[in-house]
Amino acid sequence: MAMGLIMKGLARGRNGGIFRTKINPADMKLRLLALIFGAAALVTAQKYDGPRPAKPDLPYLKHANNLVPTEASEAKEEKGKKDETTYVIAGAASTARTPLASPIFLLQTQKLNAQTLGLYRLEVRNGRREITTSPKKPMQPIRMEVSRLDSSGLYKLEVVDSLEPGEYSLSPEGSNQVFCFQVY
Repeated sequence: MAMGLIMKGLARGRNGGIFRTKINPADMKLRLLALIFGAAALVTAQKYDGPRPAKPDLPYLKHANNLVPTEASEAKEEKGKKDETTYVIAGAASTARTPLASPIFLLQTQKLNAQTLGLYRLEVRNGRREITTSPKKPMQPIRMEVSRLDSSGLYKLEVVDSLEPGEYSLSPEGSNQVFCFQVY
């Protein structure tokens, strides 16, 4: 009862009588903002209780409660015409496959920095996967959202836009290390 009266700008005096109080709109906004931030802190503080990656520093595709490890490899650099560089991965198709157009990955970090991973589409040519870059045509990563799930270094990576069927790779900035998968 008292809460309802206070919210309406009314309060009870010492003698039980009701009197009006002035509520500063700026104070109400601050209180509401503090309440929202408090609720957000409680939501983010919840402990993650889903499946966990078996190995650190290896992204896993999340399929409900199952985790599928991505194909870890090293891309080989080949110099092309002019300033072009082609990064090549052996094999025409990845062993890690997903039917999801917007896959979610789980990554338990130890040495790898989840924030530096970029997602790239690969071309299949001559029985291998490759991507070509040059100063005129730099590689543009596909947008992902990276969220920390707990204090142990568990991250969730979500692809923002839908992916077309094909071959893809997650790769840390400045590294030839690749984590490949296929969308079918």
